[in-house]
Amino acid sequence: MSVRIGKAARSLLNPVVGLLRPSASAVSRSYAAVTEARALLENELDSIRAAGTWKAERIITSQQGPHINVDGSSGSILNFCANNYLGLSSHPDVVQAGLDALRTHGAGLSSVRFICGTQDLHKNLEKKIAEFHEREDCILYASCFDANAGLFEVLLGPDDAVLSDELNHASIIDGIRLCHAKRLRYKHLDLSDLENKLQESQSSRMRLIVTDGVFSMDGDVAPLPRICDLAERYGALVFIDECHATGFLGPRGRGTDELLGVMDRVHIINSTLGKALGGAAGGYTVGPKPLIDLLRQRSRPYLFSNSLPPPVVGCATKAVELLLASNQIAQSMAAKTMKFRNRMTEAGFTITGSTHPICPVMLGDARLASVMADDMLKLGVYVIGFSYPVVPKGKARIRVQISAAHTEEDIDHCVEAFIQTGKKHGVIS
Repeated sequence: MSVRIGKAARSLLNPVVGLLRPSASAVSRSYAAVTEARALLENELDSIRAAGTWKAERIITSQQGPHINVDGSSGSILNFCANNYLGLSSHPDVVQAGLDALRTHGAGLSSVRFICGTQDLHKNLEKKIAEFHEREDCILYASCFDANAGLFEVLLGPDDAVLSDELNHASIIDGIRLCHAKRLRYKHLDLSDLENKLQESQSSRMRLIVTDGVFSMDGDVAPLPRICDLAERYGALVFIDECHATGFLGPRGRGTDELLGVMDRVHIINSTLGKALGGAAGGYTVGPKPLIDLLRQRSRPYLFSNSLPPPVVGCATKAVELLLASNQIAQSMAAKTMKFRNRMTEAGFTITGSTHPICPVMLGDARLASVMADDMLKLGVYVIGFSYPVVPKGKARIRVQISAAHTEEDIDHCVEAFIQTGKKHGVIS
């Protein structure tokens, strides 16, 4: 049956039809806008390539570990740039725990925690992490980036102040941007400047000093005892990000606060499950129970992100259990780290930091760092050049990371490859 539409009805429908069928001029403008945007993006990408800071992604075709298979390379490659500090990413007990959780609790929750996404696995892991850090409670996130994005907005308001080290991790910087507190940035590890900022913010209701425990690009450690001294003198709280310390720093691997003897003086800790604690994914906050309870009610990354998948939780739980049972793995790293640092320094390289397994080989030039990393791969060693915007301009480097899973022979091979490549490019003589 056909329907006849009168002139009046057609006049009413014309605007709708116009919306459904854009005019030729509208289509042309849209096409021009897309073309212009594409050209802008391509120009920006070309400038990255020209600066030598392009970050290519190599494809690994094996599990994570000290020896990996890389697409395009023949044979096994030595891996010296993963955050797999304790070698637990492929530990058989950790892998088995993930498989067990997959079988008993499924692949995922298809939900956020407060709706129908909290399993007994999540609560058990939170309990064990709180025990590990000797804090009252713990809340899990999809990543430590999310933990940092979710904390400051909830904790701090317009009447408060946050004092942040200028070289804190990008996730801390982004998280602080979300809060309405007065923001003061102090010079890197400069406690005189921090004290000036504390004096400047005396009128604030609450003040929070925020620092990485270990700074990931340089491997330097925050002077927590003196920071805590200032915090107590001026009535401030102390927060540390422990992503590059949890599991292996300190006598029992509890982190920077244990290493420096201030576990009872640091108030809030954020850290990750994606590095030493199994290497899969996930982050968390530990601290006073009222804070953790408030984060469960108001932290946006927690409220609006899917629950951690059961296999990830299973792997992380086993990793924490291994560390609660023994400090043997954590203690195996110190000698290997110092061997690498000493041999590289003797060869003429500049290595920043002191005793941390993050060992930045400073090169300065971004293109040099990238080319040297490529040459190292040809010699069977996987490392990556770091350049702007990951590190400041003129501070390009190859960041080497020592793992408990590396052998003495692995470290010797890595150093010899650096010496050969460094001489080729005139970095050492």
